[in-house]
Amino acid sequence: MATSITDRLDQLAGKTCLIRVDFNCPLADGRVADSTRIDRVLPGLKQLAEAGAGLILISHLGRPKGEVVPAFSLAPVCEYISEALGYVVPLVSLDKAGQRPEAGQMMMLENLRFWPEEEANDKQFAKKLAELADVYVNDAFSCAHRAHASTHAVAQQLPCFSGPVMAAELDAISAALNEPQRPVAAVVGGAKVSTKLAVLTNLIKKVDILLLGGGMANTFLTARGEYMGASLMEPDLIETAADILVKAEQSGCRVMLPEDGLAATTLSADVPHREILNKDILATEMMLDIGPKAIDSYQRALKEVRTVLWNGPMGAFEVRPFDTATVNLAQMVAKATEKGHLLSVAGGGDTVAALNHAGVAEKFSYVSLAGGAFLEYIEGKTLPGVEVLSR
Repeated sequence: MATSITDRLDQLAGKTCLIRVDFNCPLADGRVADSTRIDRVLPGLKQLAEAGAGLILISHLGRPKGEVVPAFSLAPVCEYISEALGYVVPLVSLDKAGQRPEAGQMMMLENLRFWPEEEANDKQFAKKLAELADVYVNDAFSCAHRAHASTHAVAQQLPCFSGPVMAAELDAISAALNEPQRPVAAVVGGAKVSTKLAVLTNLIKKVDILLLGGGMANTFLTARGEYMGASLMEPDLIETAADILVKAEQSGCRVMLPEDGLAATTLSADVPHREILNKDILATEMMLDIGPKAIDSYQRALKEVRTVLWNGPMGAFEVRPFDTATVNLAQMVAKATEKGHLLSVAGGGDTVAALNHAGVAEKFSYVSLAGGAFLEYIEGKTLPGVEVLSR
């Protein structure tokens, strides 16, 4: 396991830290439109600066494909951070970076993806980055699944550590998957089995109960011999879903599937819909959320567990009333978490948006802002940006 930089605060005075952050956030009219990722790492950055370190922040934004594209400049991010800190954080291009920041101060390098060498994990490019600092810190778990120069090669050229957010991510996921208080349940939803195949294959070996929802549940229900009308379903993965169900039983993992749902002929707000058992679905209808009987069954199962890992919505939560199951189950998990009854860890894909919609993102034990990295980690994959920190 990587050493956290917070364990070395007493050694940072006068040192320059090169810190990989993920400031790949949405912009609108030249301003930061969603500062969630920035706000999460700022307290840790302040902590390092207060310890007497000079900080050089490095990040990417968008996909400029190795060219300087003004629309992908980190200038709006730099402006936001300057306002938050109360002093100007200069934005400098790597080819013009010379003077290091003073102790307790920060500077930011322009979008690293303006350089093709970044995504190529180029060692010479990483050397240029390393020459700017004494210590490397990765506080961008959401980018750790990529072997890029700023997440991998540079860590091989400097003393390297995980940042506060990276350490918290790894601790939370490890507590939910590797050393959980049992029983442990995974709530997994989303549209397709194909995007979660490796996740499901790994989870059935780790958890006691697997609660499935969203469009992917239709493929599993079909594998179990049920007719799902016009519902989203992946015919080419029916056999795979059946195999997962068999392996889950062999592993002692109980897989729960919805027995009913909210069905409609189209997906739009306030469209006429029916609460029906799966067997009553018509050929023209789609299951767009799990139903009240399934919600009740899932809630009863969740009352018995001590750890919950959540990934994905239970239905088409963006459109009412097909957000009902996601909201009800998320609020139940949040309430149990607040009472100290369970540890709840969530992340990946639409999970953060779904929990924000339910109004409970701040009430889970930990909500990861990472997408692909979170999914790959719970798949059991080794993330290059994490592995290199443990060298």
